[in-house]
Amino acid sequence: MRLMALLLLTMLLAVAGCGGDAAAETADDGRLSVVTTIGQIADAATIIGGEHVRVTSLMGAGTDPHLYVASIRDVDKLRGADIIFYNGLFLEAQMDGVLEQMAERQTVVAVSAGIDESELLPSAAYADEFDPHIWFDVTLWMQTVEQVRDTLKAVDPAHAADYDANAASYLEELAALHAYVAEQAARVPADQRVLVTAHDAFNYFGRAYGFEVLGLQGISTAAEAGTADVQDLADFIAERRIPAIFVESSVPVRNVEAVQAAVRSRGFEVTIGGQLFSDAMGDAGTPEGTYAGMVRHNIDTIVGALLGSGEAGEQGSGGAGENRQPPTADRRPTTNHQPPTTND
Repeated sequence: MRLMALLLLTMLLAVAGCGGDAAAETADDGRLSVVTTIGQIADAATIIGGEHVRVTSLMGAGTDPHLYVASIRDVDKLRGADIIFYNGLFLEAQMDGVLEQMAERQTVVAVSAGIDESELLPSAAYADEFDPHIWFDVTLWMQTVEQVRDTLKAVDPAHAADYDANAASYLEELAALHAYVAEQAARVPADQRVLVTAHDAFNYFGRAYGFEVLGLQGISTAAEAGTADVQDLADFIAERRIPAIFVESSVPVRNVEAVQAAVRSRGFEVTIGGQLFSDAMGDAGTPEGTYAGMVRHNIDTIVGALLGSGEAGEQGSGGAGENRQPPTADRRPTTNHQPPTTND
């Protein structure tokens, strides 16, 4: 598989090179061209960069970054970028070769690079790798915001003050978001804080907010869950009488439905408590299409389902708990901001 990926990379770079300078395809409006892999990074770059950046995200709603393979069109966009941001930690596993090639002549930055390894969780799927799903701990994601800010300042020092101001405001909002998630999580009794999902993406969330987390698939969705995995998870749910399990927007629902059926065969009924956003955000233009909106949707869905109320957030104190709109769903630092674009 590794050899095939390298051969594909060589072909993509050769074909893209025949297409000329990708940057020439877009009018030079003086803004930095920023290309990101996942939408969570695009959201941060858009907010911090404001009117000084044009942001393109390669992966849109419902896209699984573990399996994503760069297209010729992607390579062309990457070649024309002033800055390329990616998550790192082997999240974009199929794009590693492309990103390594681009880094030889462009500014290519893993937003996870500034996080101390002591704060990272090990990967159960790959030896010597870390769990890449760092955005589920808002305090860790705040460190990636600082990485984006510092990169923009280094590449474009003329607008450093704007990047500092935008990042400072966004970090304040993320601090409030972290407090909101912790407050909502505390509404669920400690022995009931069990999160069962389609794949093992929520371990940082569990550590940060006090949940026991189980995923049917591993950290990467590249490996399919087997019959034994379904049966073992069904045994656990029935024994612990877990009231709800969850599907994910970027992972097929069939495996979770198989778990639900297996639990039912054991004489216990577990509901599917809702859809969570894990590896990808929601559709552009919706609250869940922003990082903060995605995080808020997830905690509200989890708490509502585990408490059996179907609603969360109603009893939170303070602005974040009373206003059920995500803190940054509609916020942008300038009126001239352009939202990130994604592949069709």
